[in-house]
Amino acid sequence: MSTSHAFDAIIVGGGHNGLAAAAYLSRAGRKVLLLEKLAHTGGAAVSAQAFDGVGARLSRYSYLVSLLPQQIIDDLGLRITLARRRYSSYTPDPSCSGRALLVDNEDASSTAASFAAIGASEDEHRAFNDFYAECGKLTRSLWPTMTAPLPTRSQARLLVAEAGAAQAWEAMVEQPIGQAITRRLQHDLVRGVVLTDALIGTFARADDEDLQQNICFLYHLIGGGTGDWDVPVGGMGAVSGELERAARDAGATILVAAEATSVRPGGVVCYRHGGEDHTVAAPWVLANVAPVVLDRLRNAEPAGTGPAAHAGTPAPSGGRSATQHPNHLREGAQVKVNLLLKRLPRLLDEGASPEAAFGGTFHINETWSQLDSAYLSAAAGSVPEPLPCEIYCHSLTDPSILSPELRASGAQTLTVFGLHVPDRLITPQNNDNRRAELQAAVLRSLNSVLAEPIEELLLTGPDGRPCIETKTTLDIEHAVGMPRGNIFHGGLDWPFVEDGEPLDTPARRWGVATDDPQLLLCGSGARRGGAVSAIGGHNAAMAVLEAEQSVGPA
Repeated sequence: MSTSHAFDAIIVGGGHNGLAAAAYLSRAGRKVLLLEKLAHTGGAAVSAQAFDGVGARLSRYSYLVSLLPQQIIDDLGLRITLARRRYSSYTPDPSCSGRALLVDNEDASSTAASFAAIGASEDEHRAFNDFYAECGKLTRSLWPTMTAPLPTRSQARLLVAEAGAAQAWEAMVEQPIGQAITRRLQHDLVRGVVLTDALIGTFARADDEDLQQNICFLYHLIGGGTGDWDVPVGGMGAVSGELERAARDAGATILVAAEATSVRPGGVVCYRHGGEDHTVAAPWVLANVAPVVLDRLRNAEPAGTGPAAHAGTPAPSGGRSATQHPNHLREGAQVKVNLLLKRLPRLLDEGASPEAAFGGTFHINETWSQLDSAYLSAAAGSVPEPLPCEIYCHSLTDPSILSPELRASGAQTLTVFGLHVPDRLITPQNNDNRRAELQAAVLRSLNSVLAEPIEELLLTGPDGRPCIETKTTLDIEHAVGMPRGNIFHGGLDWPFVEDGEPLDTPARRWGVATDDPQLLLCGSGARRGGAVSAIGGHNAAMAVLEAEQSVGPA
């Protein structure tokens, strides 16, 4: 088994971040090899024909874009279109069947009337708007730092203070976000609408002292400085497809069905491709896999020389593991359900059209009190009832994901994200039964706000099976390699470092360092990673180029 030294950088993992890193480094004249174990690139940011024989390409795992900077789109010449949704959210009121809160981004008077319809005061509506306006000052000041060397906490706080958002810093960074929400807002439903941004993919309560919910909240609001979540036209695969095109056009070598089997000191990577084992070495190795997965690769024996070590064992060098801290072991906390419907369902609320209700984020059973009760149920080992859910109807904003026949028929897609379903509820032994239980819980939650059963609207494929698929955290781990189904590859970090933390290397300054100076994180597990952003890939590439500029190629 020979070792090749033909490359300047090896990227392990072909998700969107790895593709971005490959594009940046290749455009800078570096010879790049990217290894992807699946038969296609894109990782979780892909479109797929989820139902055999049915002409709908769904954004199967990741489905909305907020954190992808325009800078990266421009730098790499990405030909993508992100469609803005008119409606922010629609939330039925479980305390009074038939009424709901509809937040319309283009009609302030309509939104005010909707607040009044659920019994919220004018002061509540004003406080809601003021709270988000203050948060916006903070996010606009920090957004440009996401593609720059990391600021310290004091530097970030100063930027925010100069933007007139010192109060928002206290609310979002220094104290549990639940304190600010309850202090500013009174209505149970309105509080819940705000709190959901702190909980997507994070198993937490509003007042948890570790502030994971605060970091999640910040990341949900920071995209573009505005927090708008857009629909990628053509599906999420269009984003990854453009990143792959940019990388290939720049000269990157991309191998699919090429599974890395070990990562060793000295920039050595072993992988299996075409039924044969290969070894390749380079000055830089960029890991576009979760830090936990990287630790497994670092502890694995080279292919053919012995059994792989179990996850969680120490790094072989005697130093700290690549994960750096236990945040990366955090569990995912969601169930995802994709549905294809004959048409949009009728609502119990006759005051809103289905097109408006499903035109943004449709919140179900997500009042403040329901979210807390659901957390407590899950923490005690039970599937919450009712299950808090959020729905996205991509086909309303982007009909191109449907075949002409489906568009003409009125068909629509729904993607459901069920909250507070921690990975601890799922085991290999109970996964099939738990999947069925969770799917039933999701459908019950939907039906609680609909005027007709959602099951009756499901399209069927040529095989007669209804067009619905459900993914547990274990299913997600098996499909796209996210440990414990965590959509962020682990716990999120603040987009700044604590005062006094060393920033003495390019890798540390860009938030992509491991204990091995030749090995960098370039995926969602990097600081400022998470979601479809390409920020992790961009920042790892910048760290490589800065290091080479300062001392020459390794």
